[in-house]
Amino acid sequence: MAWRRDAELWSLTAGELARAYRARELSPVEVLEAVLGRCEIVNPQLNAIIAFDVEGARQAARDSEGRWSKGEELGSLDGVPLTVKDNIPVRGLPTTWGSRLLAGQMSSDDELPVARLRAQGAVIFGKTNVPEFTLQGYTHSALFGTTRNPWNPRLTPGGSSGGAVAAVAAGLGPFAIGTDGGGSIRRPAGHAGLVGLKPSIGRVARVNGLPAILHDFEVIGPIARTTADVALLFATIAGPDPRDRASLAFPDWTSLIAPEPQPRRILYVPNFGDAPVDPEIVAHVAEAASEFAALGHLVEQGEAPFDIEALDQVWSVIGPAGLAWFLRGHPGWENLVQPALRRVAEQGAALRAADYIDALDKVARIRAGFAETFARFDIILTPCFAALPWDADVTYPDSIDGKQVGPRGHAVFTAFANAGGLPGISIPCRPSRRGLPVAIQLVGAFGADEVLLGLAAQYERGHPWADRWPSLVQSI
Repeated sequence: MAWRRDAELWSLTAGELARAYRARELSPVEVLEAVLGRCEIVNPQLNAIIAFDVEGARQAARDSEGRWSKGEELGSLDGVPLTVKDNIPVRGLPTTWGSRLLAGQMSSDDELPVARLRAQGAVIFGKTNVPEFTLQGYTHSALFGTTRNPWNPRLTPGGSSGGAVAAVAAGLGPFAIGTDGGGSIRRPAGHAGLVGLKPSIGRVARVNGLPAILHDFEVIGPIARTTADVALLFATIAGPDPRDRASLAFPDWTSLIAPEPQPRRILYVPNFGDAPVDPEIVAHVAEAASEFAALGHLVEQGEAPFDIEALDQVWSVIGPAGLAWFLRGHPGWENLVQPALRRVAEQGAALRAADYIDALDKVARIRAGFAETFARFDIILTPCFAALPWDADVTYPDSIDGKQVGPRGHAVFTAFANAGGLPGISIPCRPSRRGLPVAIQLVGAFGADEVLLGLAAQYERGHPWADRWPSLVQSI
């Protein structure tokens, strides 16, 4: 498939750029300049990218152009521009974690997935906004302000990878890498009409990163407009490293998406207990479940195959304890951290060691239980989120379908994959009546990342979404 010659350069997918570079019909330099020009116009309206490395990116693009001209390209990502979330260290750019506590902190090294991207010639041109310590489901920080959703700038793109998804959805680079510790790739990607992959623990080795405050729940993963681009980015950043023992269970990932995946046994879970879900989301996800059945998969509706109450208890311990542990090494943090996160840290500091060990025991039980689940089913299908995007300056929606909810009421569907160490992917389904993106989530057995990519690609072929652009994008 050739690249779309009638399209704006900033709107091309990574796959299209690679084909155009290979045919010597486009150069990385002109593509980067198109993306940077786009950023100048759009980023002030969205506040997606909070730091740029323009000169470094231009040099990387020139180097890439020279390699392509000689037929010495480093890989399919050579010369493709992308952004990196602000809790992933990038050499020569700030890594503030969205907190005044780390304001002005510059990274001297790349975290391993970033180093792998550089080694393949990718052009890293900016860092994207996050909420403080990436522990909230919307994207605002005292350092950089609020990030807005390209589909409606009055609304949030979610979090904590809100800056990353806002950038990609608005054409500020064809893809991005983010982190997912409780749904922080999948939900924002869903709110922005994108594909977001949370890999299995260990599929993407992590070295030279920030301190882990969410046990081993948080992973780095790709965000893009298409499943093919997500797979391309995943193939570049995935793989083992001896410095990350969790990664040694997996070989290098080089396989391609199967053109037609074999029929799978899918457990469709429309709700978790009595947690409310927006009726429009319920209807559109049910429609998507029927569409998977029409593709030849065996779809069975059922309930959440894990202890929801135990998962909630885990979540009330792991994050607060981790944050309290991290802040303990920063005297005076109380004056620099936002009040909401200060309360979380105080909650964590009040926990006992026995509380943390009890949470880890629950995690082990949850993970063991999924072995039984995936002996009966290959995939769990759920809504990606329980609420459509809400006001950009509000931490979370306090009601869903007329019922009061707490801070994670909108995020109820995603955390089990993190606690289980399982791969999960969010893909768009039919949008809402107001044109806001709606997404489904597919979760597979540990290590079944390729299975998810194959199913997502199959669904995308029948229900393509890459040609949907926000009205903000179309009007500029």
